[in-house]
Amino acid sequence: MKRNFSKVTLPLEFPFQITGYTFENLNAVWVELEQGGHRGRGEGVGSYYLGETQESMLAQLNSLSEAAWGLGHEELIAKLPPGGAKNALDCALWDLRCKSEGKTIWELLEMAPRKLNTVATVGIGSDEFMASRAKTFANYPNLKIKLDHERPLERVRLIRDARPDATLVIDANQAWNRDQLEDLLPGLQDLGVAMIEQPVKRGEDSQLAGLESPIPLGADDSCLTLDEYDAVKDLYDVINIKLDKCGGLTPALELAKVALRDGKKLMVGNMTGSSLSMAPAFVIGQFCEFVDIDGPLLLADDIANSLEYLPGGLVNPPTPELWG
Repeated sequence: MKRNFSKVTLPLEFPFQITGYTFENLNAVWVELEQGGHRGRGEGVGSYYLGETQESMLAQLNSLSEAAWGLGHEELIAKLPPGGAKNALDCALWDLRCKSEGKTIWELLEMAPRKLNTVATVGIGSDEFMASRAKTFANYPNLKIKLDHERPLERVRLIRDARPDATLVIDANQAWNRDQLEDLLPGLQDLGVAMIEQPVKRGEDSQLAGLESPIPLGADDSCLTLDEYDAVKDLYDVINIKLDKCGGLTPALELAKVALRDGKKLMVGNMTGSSLSMAPAFVIGQFCEFVDIDGPLLLADDIANSLEYLPGGLVNPPTPELWG
């Protein structure tokens, strides 16, 4: 099997600010695999808060021995830890299998895909910038608002004023504690917030025990993989599955199955990314109430054969030319 690992850097249209971090570029790695005249590819972005970089992801991929490449799909990806490198490899293997067998990902998984309705994400910025971005996304009925500890209620209110029609999801990215959350809940409920993602710091989730929130709470950074699910499942209503966290479509499908069994609502998210990242995430989106596959909307330019984002926030399934 021929293989190529490379850095892919794409500029964002605007700097994208969240709690404690600002993205200016998409910094990804691509895995391209070729066998029998067929080619599969996958993209990994990794998690900045875990210290993942293009260099660290490439180092993980290059650490795989020749013997490892003789293993089956699941045995091969098991050689890598959860994260962006494993995600890129797993998704490339799925794509290669599709191309080799002449089947779409939907045929392999025996699924009938539906269009998804993604959020459009408003990053942290000045009041004028955030309101302007909300209006820019007028065709998107679902908005996700990035917040930190500074004036969160006021920022949600200005988005609500700009977009009284929108369904609002907010993401605190670990910025709050329980006391702050409890103080904010009545106002956020009045503003019609549909879900609160990652209100507290990863590892400090136990402070949410016994909290009866009128708004569903979602675990993102607090549930990277299936191994972490049991520790937080009783504290959150929604599990946000990101392929860059858990390590690809294969472990994402496993996590989705368990969470749905337990009656959890699901969200599919992204760590930014081109359409090549969003395409396998689209599979997980089939199981989700909340869909966040808007990474390409943040880019100055997406890649060729990109996902088709339609009026009304709808997204068509990926074409085989893109992935799967």
